[in-house]
Amino acid sequence: MSTVAYISHADCGRHDTGWGHPEHVGRLRAIPRAIARDPELFTSLEHREARVATAAELQLAHGAAYVERVRALSESGGGRFDADTVASPGSWDAGAAGAGAVLDGVDLALSATPMRSFCAVRPPGHHALRDQGMGFCLFGNVAIAAHYACTRGADRVLIVDWDVHHGNGTQALVEQEPAIRFISMHQWPWYPGTGAAEDRGPHGSVWNVPMAAGLAPERYTGALLEAVDRATTGWTPDLVLISAGFDSLAGDPLGGFTLELEHVTVLTRAMVERAEHWCGGRLVSALEGGYAPDRLGAAAVAHMLALR
Repeated sequence: MSTVAYISHADCGRHDTGWGHPEHVGRLRAIPRAIARDPELFTSLEHREARVATAAELQLAHGAAYVERVRALSESGGGRFDADTVASPGSWDAGAAGAGAVLDGVDLALSATPMRSFCAVRPPGHHALRDQGMGFCLFGNVAIAAHYACTRGADRVLIVDWDVHHGNGTQALVEQEPAIRFISMHQWPWYPGTGAAEDRGPHGSVWNVPMAAGLAPERYTGALLEAVDRATTGWTPDLVLISAGFDSLAGDPLGGFTLELEHVTVLTRAMVERAEHWCGGRLVSALEGGYAPDRLGAAAVAHMLALR
């Protein structure tokens, strides 16, 4: 498995938060710009336009009334879910396309000739709750994908989240399903204030790794991979999903971690090696945070190079 699929959709750019918002469309535009600067990577990727998730697929993780609320709010011109989380006229299309990209990644990973993928999507997803958008997120892209994978025959799905913020939404959307295990390394204390180490979820299927800001990068990579190995002892995943939050990089305006591009490579290669051992390399990665666009683009390139 050497070819990596790059999955995105133009509609992801239609979620209009305004340029003063940290989660603006420039984040997404930075990724193809960075890929174009690496011709070898550009030609090696399989570029795919995502399908659009249906309402029924979004309801794998969200309530029907909430899904309809997002649609209605977008179609009526937009509004707010909270102080940080907005809907614009294009947000329904962006959210459905972003979730659809990750579902496409699952289909590729679970096919007879599996392919790894990176899904360049926005808005991000790991803070979205069943019936509420929050933390810039409307739909739980990775959580939806995990439930979808179970409907496709995956018996065990592992989610690894290295965004600097705790994936509270992902945890809430998957912790009732013992077939899905969730690992989140995140800055503590920090937004949204969840993710204590002792919070293992109702089935013991959650591994939270709260970390202080400003530590040596190897402290973060080591702690996350140790948690991955603990979570998979005696439990072999059929599919690995990564919530790739590049706000864990040094200098991000919304975080205090110290990772550099080389550590993105270390984490990605470590997860690819484990996925190859566990499940023939079946792995899907989806963009979460990262609020310094040029750094985000460079990190996405390093990530995709390491996915091959």
